[in-house]
Amino acid sequence: MPYLLFAFRNAVSKKGRAIGIAAAVAFAVMTVVTLAVTSSGLEQSAAAIISIGKADFTVAQKGVSTLLSSTIDAGERSRIAATPGVAKSIGVLVETEHINAANPVFIEIGIAPTDLRSFGVDIVAGRAYGATARHQCMLGWRAASNLGLHVGSTFVADGTTNTVTGLYSTGNSFGDDAAMFPLPAIQGYNRVPGIVTLVFVKGYPGVSIPTVEKAIDFHLPELTTIRTATQFGRADRDIVYLQAAVTGSTILAVVIGAVIVGNTMLLTVFERTRELGLLRAVGWTRRRIVGLILSEGIALAFVGACVGIGLSFGVTTVLEHVPSLTGILRTNFTPGAFWRALYTALAMTFLGCLYPAIRAALLVPLKALSYE
Repeated sequence: MPYLLFAFRNAVSKKGRAIGIAAAVAFAVMTVVTLAVTSSGLEQSAAAIISIGKADFTVAQKGVSTLLSSTIDAGERSRIAATPGVAKSIGVLVETEHINAANPVFIEIGIAPTDLRSFGVDIVAGRAYGATARHQCMLGWRAASNLGLHVGSTFVADGTTNTVTGLYSTGNSFGDDAAMFPLPAIQGYNRVPGIVTLVFVKGYPGVSIPTVEKAIDFHLPELTTIRTATQFGRADRDIVYLQAAVTGSTILAVVIGAVIVGNTMLLTVFERTRELGLLRAVGWTRRRIVGLILSEGIALAFVGACVGIGLSFGVTTVLEHVPSLTGILRTNFTPGAFWRALYTALAMTFLGCLYPAIRAALLVPLKALSYE
């Protein structure tokens, strides 16, 4: 019988043991993958928000609990605009509102109509709102479709009734599923005069963008620049905490899983003492015995990892439909999540099987054959 087939047959010969190990691996993988894809989804949502504007980078307040809690005042905006290399800076106020059950976290963007084209907004129907109009707005084409509204319709937001003057497209799903208002109007609705959430910065052609970023970071230490997804932690502490939770849960899952797998495999070694002694007696080397035990564990780890990934799909689907998370949680199954599942399963199984495998390899054939 081929070696690997022999190892697989042994792995599934004891159904209770096999199910126990596979279940431990599956639960650990489910936990780790669910947290990983949730973290990735939230990071992707944040990336989508700051990528609405067609800018080289975004400026936000440093160390806020969430990106949308950022506040930048008029003085800071002026200093950003005066930074050498900055050709254009666009301040926007981003707020969220519960519109209805289908739109519990509806995005509202305050931006001056003169900045719409620079922001990457194309008006596909109607016209832009007035610069100081208090009861006008534009809807993204996705939002208009979802809400059943059109140019001339009435849109109620922030306790005010607004006329939809136009429909727009940004080429970004988050932007197209939002509404835009005159900046002074939405600042007034939310009682934050002169405040914006983010500043989108465009540099002059040929200028070194990293140099401009460093200048802003140096002269405005209370703010931070964001250009890539890996830089979100500078502004959004929640993402940092969630990423730390993913790392911590992975380590914890590996440790606890290794203990469970190790106990189960150790009992298996005791049960198979005579069998292992016979293999040693007929010429199996210690290295081959170690390989056999590890191969059995790894076979069950692959089964458990597949089950765990399937469970994670189910759990995240349920979480996405929880009313309090609808529109906020958008899971993102990246290749990294599957790799995390694989190395979590392999790490906990390898660590758990290592001691039982060594113990099996050190059995003395004569004593093992006489074991009752």
